[in-house]
Amino acid sequence: MTDSNLQPETGVAVDAPLISPHIYHGYMDALLQGNRRACNLVVKELIDQGLSLKLLYEDLFKASLYHVGELWERNKISVAREHLATSVTEFLMTQIYPLLFTDQPSTAGTAVISCTANEFHQVGGKMAADIFEFNGWDTHFLGANTPMDHLIAHLDETKPDLLGLSLSIYFNLPELTRTIEAVRHHYPHLDIFTGGQGFLHGGRDVLNHFSSTRYIPHLDALETEIKVH
Repeated sequence: MTDSNLQPETGVAVDAPLISPHIYHGYMDALLQGNRRACNLVVKELIDQGLSLKLLYEDLFKASLYHVGELWERNKISVAREHLATSVTEFLMTQIYPLLFTDQPSTAGTAVISCTANEFHQVGGKMAADIFEFNGWDTHFLGANTPMDHLIAHLDETKPDLLGLSLSIYFNLPELTRTIEAVRHHYPHLDIFTGGQGFLHGGRDVLNHFSSTRYIPHLDALETEIKVH
């Protein structure tokens, strides 16, 4: 496929240290073809070269999936192709997990990371959850399409220090808003972090109506926030 010759319009650099445009576009070609073996080889080579988890997630996985999303929005690829790219990325994240995480006990706090009801794209939330865990947090990742009442029930059980909510589709903003309202009713002072591709189209001003609720634009900012939390 040749769609990967299109430059991603995400504002995320693809020529960060160790990820050259050549490597990125080769990875994009393999990702759009659903070639898990080729994608896995790229990821292993980057890890062997010392690329950090944060840069791998931000400058390869996130940048490529944002690019895939843009191609789908412009009718350059099908929904099936978009789902295939997402599936390959989730496979890669599972493959590298044993290479990047240790069995050290979690001491920094407890975080619950979730997608709201009707939000079926979970990769961004999983990336955030991994960043928390990599930085010493006990992390509960609830995944896609979590019903509001089940989320509240889980918060009741775990009493976390922080809640993270992922928004990948802008049109799910009303559901995210209702979820924050419900959480605020039960937990007025719980810190809430939000982020995701959906906010590229707006909606951040809605968060100003809620206390202790912050928009986190990228994984670097997330890591900075949780280190001082």
